[in-house]
Amino acid sequence: NKVFLMVEPSAEYTFQRTGHCSRNRAFLAAMTNKQSNEDGTLTQEEITWLTRRSRDGFGIITTAAAHVCEFGKGWKGEMGVWSDNHCPGLKKLASGLKNDGSLNLVQIFHGGMKAPSELNNRIPVCPSEMMDKSTGELVARKLELEEIYELIEKFGDAAKRCEEAGFDGVEIHGAHSYLISQFLGLKTNRRSDEFGGSLENRFRFLKEIILNVRKKTSEKFLISVRISPKISTIDISIEESIEVSKMLCEMNIDMFHLSCWNAFEKLEDGQNLTALFRPFIPQSIAYISTGAIWSTSDARWLMQQGADFVGVARVAIAHPDWAKGLQDSGYNPKRQPFTRDELLEADLSPVFVDYMSQWKGFVSD
Repeated sequence: NKVFLMVEPSAEYTFQRTGHCSRNRAFLAAMTNKQSNEDGTLTQEEITWLTRRSRDGFGIITTAAAHVCEFGKGWKGEMGVWSDNHCPGLKKLASGLKNDGSLNLVQIFHGGMKAPSELNNRIPVCPSEMMDKSTGELVARKLELEEIYELIEKFGDAAKRCEEAGFDGVEIHGAHSYLISQFLGLKTNRRSDEFGGSLENRFRFLKEIILNVRKKTSEKFLISVRISPKISTIDISIEESIEVSKMLCEMNIDMFHLSCWNAFEKLEDGQNLTALFRPFIPQSIAYISTGAIWSTSDARWLMQQGADFVGVARVAIAHPDWAKGLQDSGYNPKRQPFTRDELLEADLSPVFVDYMSQWKGFVSD
């Protein structure tokens, strides 16, 4: 494996296209936390949780996934960006994050077939009709062509709302089997029109979203795109994800975010995913990799594999000041389990702590 010139995780990063500067390479990845109101408006608890991590030193903060369409909601307590009613909360959050010195992104998405009918009062949608083989029941109905173009507009409208609220950019969530992934996956996309068939056609939904976001926001607005390298359940292969990454990097984006569940996992040839994708990401685009990073030595290792930013989730839940810890080469903060009091002290709300208690071994009884 090629080892990249060592830049410390505490070093600044300047975005080539816009000139935005991140104070370090610590990237708070989007995390489900279920702290929003039923209508998608932000609660003070969610604002407090994110601004604490900005105040405590993260270079870039990403919000939890926010649905761009009223009926694209994936779980209870999810953030919304589909209505102007969401703008006052978004403005308050953006202002707080800016004051504390971090760059900030709203992660925008649509759940697709993972937007349950009990939350949205309608059958979920997917690029192609999906049936439950064991029961014969309809899991998701096929999107009409007109609806696809409407959703592309909604992604752009959501991004415009975020910019007007004061955010530096958005992250388009093309990972984790949600709607954009469903367009890329062969099992979930069996269409025969311009959005199905070849990889180029299956990529068209994501491509048109990026173009629409770019059209509706200013040149200074940052765009990050997050993808999963492999999702066997919907048939996304590493080989096709590499091709997707090449197509993405020909577009006017600022960040490419590879969502590895475990960055240390080795492929059959002994290589890891971060190093595998590095040659396809030009130096003009910031490369973020995420997955099971905990200590300074982990962060340094990830950057040696070629990442420009170190994306973290769980370590930041318990350690809001993780980014500051990276200045110490021996930093290796306490690992799970954490007590409820420790998590409340880290500005999680009781709702968020209850959610984390569903993660095996994270919260001690």
